[in-house]
Amino acid sequence: MARAARILVATFLSLAVLVAASGWFYVVRPYVSLPGPVVHDALPLDELSGHGSVSVVMFLAVWSAAAVLLALLARWARADRLIAGLLLGPAVGGWLYALNGVSILVVRQIPAHDAFHAAAAEQAVVIPAALAGIAGALFGRQRAGSGSRLVLAWLVAAVGALGLVDALFPEHRNSLVAAFNPAHVHGLSKALVAPLAAALAVTARSLARGNRRAWLIAVGLLTALLALHVERRFDQGAIVTGLAVVALLARRADFRRTGDPSAKPRVILHAIVLAAGVVLYGIVTLWINRLMADEPYSIPFALNVTGRALAGLSFHGAHHLSGPVADWFPLSAFMLGWGGLGVVLAEWLAPWRYRVRRGTRELELVRRLVTRWGADTLAPFALRADKSYFFSEDEAAFLAYRVIGGVAIVAGDPIGPNDARERLVRRFLDFAHEREWRVAVLGVSEGCLGLYRSLGLRSLYHGDEAVVETARFSLEGRPIRKVRQSVHRLEAAGFTARALRPSEIDAAMRRELEELAREWRGTAPERGFVMALDALFALSDDEAVFLVGFDRDERPAGFLHFGLCRAGSAISLSSMPRRRGVPNGFTEWLICESIAWARVHGYARVSLNFSPFAGILAPEGELTRAQQLQAATLRRLKGRFQLDNLLLFNRKFFPAWQRRFVVYERRRDLPRVGVAALAAEAYLPFQ
Repeated sequence: MARAARILVATFLSLAVLVAASGWFYVVRPYVSLPGPVVHDALPLDELSGHGSVSVVMFLAVWSAAAVLLALLARWARADRLIAGLLLGPAVGGWLYALNGVSILVVRQIPAHDAFHAAAAEQAVVIPAALAGIAGALFGRQRAGSGSRLVLAWLVAAVGALGLVDALFPEHRNSLVAAFNPAHVHGLSKALVAPLAAALAVTARSLARGNRRAWLIAVGLLTALLALHVERRFDQGAIVTGLAVVALLARRADFRRTGDPSAKPRVILHAIVLAAGVVLYGIVTLWINRLMADEPYSIPFALNVTGRALAGLSFHGAHHLSGPVADWFPLSAFMLGWGGLGVVLAEWLAPWRYRVRRGTRELELVRRLVTRWGADTLAPFALRADKSYFFSEDEAAFLAYRVIGGVAIVAGDPIGPNDARERLVRRFLDFAHEREWRVAVLGVSEGCLGLYRSLGLRSLYHGDEAVVETARFSLEGRPIRKVRQSVHRLEAAGFTARALRPSEIDAAMRRELEELAREWRGTAPERGFVMALDALFALSDDEAVFLVGFDRDERPAGFLHFGLCRAGSAISLSSMPRRRGVPNGFTEWLICESIAWARVHGYARVSLNFSPFAGILAPEGELTRAQQLQAATLRRLKGRFQLDNLLLFNRKFFPAWQRRFVVYERRRDLPRVGVAALAAEAYLPFQ
């Protein structure tokens, strides 16, 4: 009841303000006479006596005060900014439209249709409505929440799309689309409609991310369009523009992300280079074609012609130019200038630029945390050189990540005490969102799924990691006979295996192993991000071990490179290169030797290759029809990604399968996450 009473009282007082506003002109006008432009029919009942006009300054002052009073009443009624703005603007406009329509009908003695049609075009109707809507958006109550960002982004994108349709398809200028288009009716050059609409479209994407810079640009562009509408004629396009401006002002608190501070000097430099390039293009081009000019060539002459071309004022032929150059120069200058401006705008609104930063202190801290808390078999791979680190406030936990295409790809589970993980991930989400990055986590273990789900993230099954239990592994029995035969064949051929720590490998053998790895990889890039190391000798003796297979001549024929996971009592396979022409079963033999070494040295588990989508590709798995279709599609990709080949290889050792997942924020992020993940793993040719 109290809320209803507030709304009723606020409505009554608002009507009183509207009625009193026109009366204020009668009170003030006899005492104040201001020069300058006037607003016609501010007092339409005085039109016949020639006193219907009011100074623009006085009109704005009176209606600004009235708009503020109306906004404060809406705030007192506890209306939030968006509701206040969207209610006050149409309400004031509707009131004045009806009042002026009736007044014009009485004074001019014309048909009602003509009277109200004339009232719709009056600045005395549009300006107060715009002021009231803006005041409501500025002074209404603030309400928390960012769900409106996406809606506003789509609204701004729609405004831009209408402009593009009107610019690209001028034959539709009399259609409904053109009626709602807020760009084509103003007095600027028609050529500027397309770049203006494109700028709004580019801005809309950043609005959805909450970018403050995008908000400022969108408000500026739309306010300029609204002013041009008010200067000419009120129509449907003005309504669309006004609603967009009011909504953006009302929800301004949703756009707090300030953008990359390092982008400012870079963007300024690029803008200066762009402007200089366009000017130089105009000066040089016109000098080369100076014989086509009808007046002596000079720098002011070249700047004038180039400026008109940039403004789109010479598409039908440049003044003072003749021949073909008069046709192609204006278009080329226009496209060069506005295209470059679009690039600069996109750069200004882009998410924060990412650079790998890891100091000596950070790296030492990570090494200590991995040694103490890195129980997951993916923990050693956090030491890759292409990963950055994000620490908890007390530096007791961290996660490793990399940003590709605006997606922060986190590798594996957070490393640190369990009670610090939730705060760490929550802080990282805030950290990434402030930089307008989306977040995805690759290689998540089942044990961490609850953590991410509690924070509102989604998960998607990715595959299985093959982990051999060293205590249970045996070469006895018929099921493993093929592996046993490979071991016997390699031993009979004189092959021997030795476990070597990095410090035990001299310079000559180091060069030989590195050359062996390059030869095995061939022209393919170094792949791996989540479950591989990027350098053979970047880790210390406490962090890595090599199992090298030597032929009868004591020459390295291949090796396995493992990261050591002491906290998890495991060793994790990173790479397994070998020379061409080694006997079949070489890798199987070397893995058996690695399992034996791990068992002797107290490691309970050996992590082998990760098998993507193993649960779907497994032959004995019971699959739904959708999963069967997915499996068939995946097998078609095996030539490039070796999906089922890895699965079949790992199954030889009868491992335990540990499911791994991809965690992401929104379903619509999945395409971006997929591309970023493939790029991180070097399956796509960009980083």
